[in-house]
Amino acid sequence: MRLGPMSEEQAGAYLGFSSSWVGERGGIRAAGDELFPNINVVVAYRLLLGIYTGIVPDGIAGLGIGDIDWAGDAAVLLSYVKGRTAAESRTLPRRAVRLLEQWLEHSALVREHAPSALRGSLWLYYAYSGGEHWQTAPEQSAQERWARGQGMSVDRRRIRTTYLSLRDRSRWHGSSRSAIDPNHTPAVEGDHYLSAATPAQRETLDTIIEDAQHDLLSRSHPPVVLADEDAAELAERYPELVAGLNLDDATIAGLMSGEQDVFTAACADPLSGLHGPPGKPCPARPWVCLLCPLAVFTPRHAANLLRLKAFFARHWNEMPSAQFMAVFGPYSTRITQILERYPAPLLAAAAADAGDDADHQIPLRPEERTT
Repeated sequence: MRLGPMSEEQAGAYLGFSSSWVGERGGIRAAGDELFPNINVVVAYRLLLGIYTGIVPDGIAGLGIGDIDWAGDAAVLLSYVKGRTAAESRTLPRRAVRLLEQWLEHSALVREHAPSALRGSLWLYYAYSGGEHWQTAPEQSAQERWARGQGMSVDRRRIRTTYLSLRDRSRWHGSSRSAIDPNHTPAVEGDHYLSAATPAQRETLDTIIEDAQHDLLSRSHPPVVLADEDAAELAERYPELVAGLNLDDATIAGLMSGEQDVFTAACADPLSGLHGPPGKPCPARPWVCLLCPLAVFTPRHAANLLRLKAFFARHWNEMPSAQFMAVFGPYSTRITQILERYPAPLLAAAAADAGDDADHQIPLRPEERTT
């Protein structure tokens, strides 16, 4: 431990014995193998790290101490170079982190005695035979000898396959995503599993994309909130609104009078809704109107909007946050934008009219009610 690893000749010269005595009877070599990892130990560590991380062998072989970026005590971002591409990085799973910690502790003593130019190499070890004793990468023949000694055959090209076979599949059972590997990113799933094979499938996907883009555009437009004015003054003050919604005088009169009201808004055309067949009343749920471009919000809708906001608040207390954001998130954000456009005295009066927080004031299905 004080002088570091040394050959049998060096140990014999230091102790005053022959090199044969050191190798056969003195136990120095066995003690050295316990203190300083030899080539067989390095090969085993590298094989395990490849199985635990899926990093290709040439990426593991070139690792240095500086490639390990510790993010706290239990997370590691490992940077490596993949020979066929370029520099890459990966956040290591927990058991790979533990393996690296164990190797750094195991090799700390030999690293103290190594030449300073080699201490930055991750796989540093001392070879008792050969011309150069300090090594940083086992030769292929040494790895093959180690494998034969363990009674196995190692194909380095299959290491990544082993890694994939050991990845976490516990979340697959009972999941609607069980047909798709949950370890893949959405981009990989789309590229490998959702590619359209026929023109009909491509047309369907294009339609889905167009609908999603339309929804995003609808959310980006400011809500239409009108003051309680008569139709003539409305047309004079909001010409761009009238043109954008293709409203005529009769439609404006219906919006302002309440003839075309739904729960949260007045609908510019209830029979041409975006969520049902043309000519039929729109079947959308009350909160869907918050993002509909046909919805116009007037002062008389303030009380119902406050009731709906209280409904969102009750669901927020009962649902996991991720589930709430997936179901009600966009609508909860939108209703805040709408209410901000109302004058404060109007909202105060509407809050008094909104009554208690019971669900019976909102047109809900039984499964949508809160407890």
